[in-house]
Amino acid sequence: MDCGERRQAAGAGASKLKHVLAEARLSVTDGTFSIQKCDSLLIPDLVLGAGEAMRRREFIALLGSAAAAWPIAARAQQGAIPSIGFLNAATSQGFARPLSAFLKGLGETGYVEGRNVAIEYRWAEGHNDRLPAMAADLVRRQVTVIAATSTPAALAAKAATTTIPIVFETGGNPIRLGLVDSLNRPAGNVTGVTQTNQETAPKRLELLHELLPAAGVMGLLVNPTNPALAEADSSAALAAAHSLGLELHVLNASTERDFDGVFAKLIQLRAGGLVIGGDVLFTSHIEQLAALTVRHKMPAAYQWREFAAAGGLLSYGSNVGDSYRLAGVYTGRVLKGDKPANLPVQQATKVELFINLKTAKTLGITVPLPLSGRADELFE
Repeated sequence: MDCGERRQAAGAGASKLKHVLAEARLSVTDGTFSIQKCDSLLIPDLVLGAGEAMRRREFIALLGSAAAAWPIAARAQQGAIPSIGFLNAATSQGFARPLSAFLKGLGETGYVEGRNVAIEYRWAEGHNDRLPAMAADLVRRQVTVIAATSTPAALAAKAATTTIPIVFETGGNPIRLGLVDSLNRPAGNVTGVTQTNQETAPKRLELLHELLPAAGVMGLLVNPTNPALAEADSSAALAAAHSLGLELHVLNASTERDFDGVFAKLIQLRAGGLVIGGDVLFTSHIEQLAALTVRHKMPAAYQWREFAAAGGLLSYGSNVGDSYRLAGVYTGRVLKGDKPANLPVQQATKVELFINLKTAKTLGITVPLPLSGRADELFE
């Protein structure tokens, strides 16, 4: 009913109460209140039962309660936008670059956080045992899609729901981890992106051996609370060590409090170098680990650029920005209606090498020219 029709209806009433609401109209449709423009509005007394008129104060009370409902209606309309449950085992502070890449990929599909999609972040801060409860909470909140952007997060999300779509990002083998049955035909509600970091783990040991040919003993650091990744990293590195004729010791760290003990053990073993496994616990404490390797004069290799930039000797692994961007793209496609079962698992294939020449000099290591020439970036 437009403003004119409302005025005619008001004039036809036996008992009329004229209210002028400057440039406003209250309408009710399916329980939703909204404000619309109208120069003036004649509102008749409401008739109850056999013609009893509602008193002015009762009408005002009704109008007041309707106005109070307007913000609720607005929030309900805002809640209609899709939501992403972003689940990760790391900390937000140590995840700025991957998160930025994820949001960039999401933006490529037309979704911008705070504009047309909401994101609920859950960070386990290196405590993998928190992830099942976090995943269950996202399921209870009925998010549109779960972006599980670490191996432990992906496993927790898969265990929590078989209906909400899941897009994972992992450095492991998704088939071996049990996330999907096939890369080309994921089936079910899960798909995602995998890095090549497990495939490149043996290469990190080879690079250390190339820089330290006289070292016969090496260490490998893994997180036992992430058993699938720890086992995969260990088996690959042990096979590489055997082929290189090296003695490899697998050392465990479940929290950052274990780091000092790890380096004490490496010194005791007279290890010549350390390969750091791909767990998010180590990603979350890259700067701390890099500082410890310099303090203890322990040449070390990790998968992310940030490690070499923070003072670690070298980094070698997948381009993390590429893999998280692809995960963002897949998340956006699911929001648009694509089924995970129809989205083949993608693999980020770009691999990068970073070497810190300053650290090499401090440790008395000469970096061969062919190796420095292969590096994507040298830190001096």
